[in-house]
Amino acid sequence: MTDKIKDAGDTRADSKPAEPKAGFGGRLRAYLLAGIVITAPISITFYLAWLFVSFVDSKVTPLIPAAYNPTTYLPFGLPGLGLVIVIVVLTLIGAMSAGFFGRMLMRFYERLLSRMPVLRSVYSASKQIIETVVAHQSTAFREAVLVEYPRRGIWCIGFLTGVTRGEVQKLTDEEVLNVFLPTTPNPTSGFLLFVPRRDLVVLDMTIEEALKMVISGGIVAPPMREQRRKPVLDPSVHDPSDASEAARIEA
Repeated sequence: MTDKIKDAGDTRADSKPAEPKAGFGGRLRAYLLAGIVITAPISITFYLAWLFVSFVDSKVTPLIPAAYNPTTYLPFGLPGLGLVIVIVVLTLIGAMSAGFFGRMLMRFYERLLSRMPVLRSVYSASKQIIETVVAHQSTAFREAVLVEYPRRGIWCIGFLTGVTRGEVQKLTDEEVLNVFLPTTPNPTSGFLLFVPRRDLVVLDMTIEEALKMVISGGIVAPPMREQRRKPVLDPSVHDPSDASEAARIEA
């Protein structure tokens, strides 16, 4: 009797209604969406790259004398010629600045710009930002964090840029950190917040993953990691750059 009941239960389990198969129109729609998902990112990437190369070419190529411009002798243009020239010129400038005369010339221009009331502020600010972002071992964004903004209970993704120093740190009752809060979908604009360390939640996701999430408006979310990694900005270290420099000197 028990075996019959089991056999009846197995028969009912096996007799589940099959899922309806998608029709011809549904399959076409699925194929179309799959094609869009595959080709759209590639097309957008190549289109933006082409716009950038065309913009550089339109600004640099006309500056080349006609006698030295390859397009003068060719029946067609050379896309990317201006970009190549810019890369070569920047490389030569970097090589020249490493020498004695290059450093002396840079010091002369810096002294000259430092005497101009408006230009010196623009030059010093832009130089500091570019050196921080473009440096080989740049730690402009050290950690991706969660911060409650604009009020308690609402969380935003921010990026640690360092430990607050100077007057701002002196006037606060506790240690605060510099947090850059980007906007969506343009992360180049945002807000600078000075947040107490205890109010920050360090995320396991990398800087690149957090940027993708911000740019996509939350559509692209990184997978959850099983093991939390150690934060770069450890609470026992007041300034990570000082700690890394001390470790390098000891080594």
